Amino acid sequence: MKTIILRTASTYLLPVLLLFSIFILLRGHYSPGGGFVGGLIASIAFVLHSFARGLDNTKDLLKIHPGFLMPVGLALAFLAGVTPVIFFDQPYMTGLWYPEHLPVLGSLGTALFFDLGVYLVVVGVTLTIIFTISESA
Repeated sequence: MKTIILRTASTYLLPVLLLFSIFILLRGHYSPGGGFVGGLIASIAFVLHSFARGLDNTKDLLKIHPGFLMPVGLALAFLAGVTPVIFFDQPYMTGLWYPEHLPVLGSLGTALFFDLGVYLVVVGVTLTIIFTISESA
């Protein structure tokens, strides 16, 4: 299914979908959205690229194996949860916020780092599963 229309569309859709997934990730700690949905959208972008350009081209584009993202994301989410326990004697998963607003990000807090960890885990798991299935077919 490597038609010229799909190849051309995937060239433009990959960066747009990745940007949209980051928007959903950043929106998540204020409103619905977040790491899970953003990670799925990013995975869809790479799957679309894989359908259009081939699995090897997509793997070259990623530079790292998607399986590496899973432990990194788990560690980030875990550290976001235990930071209040270790440094501030607060309960696990208590939201800590930087007092000033940052451009684009808004309020920086542990919720954003937890969502980022979930984002990385979802991208890693989804792409590992789909790439493994594609390789065996």
